[in-house]
Amino acid sequence: MAALPALTASAAQVRQIDSATLLGPQGEVLIVHQQQVYRLRVTSLGKLILTK
Repeated sequence: MAALPALTASAAQVRQIDSATLLGPQGEVLIVHQQQVYRLRVTSLGKLILTK
């Protein structure tokens, strides 16, 4: 795994979570934002995609 970039003082205050931890073994997670449901998942090319 590549090393994470150095964080600035303001970025250090933002929560950081590994995508594998967030997405779990299913490779996707549902996110509710302002009463709307979004799906964050890993594509077949290993990229992240957020869909409504």
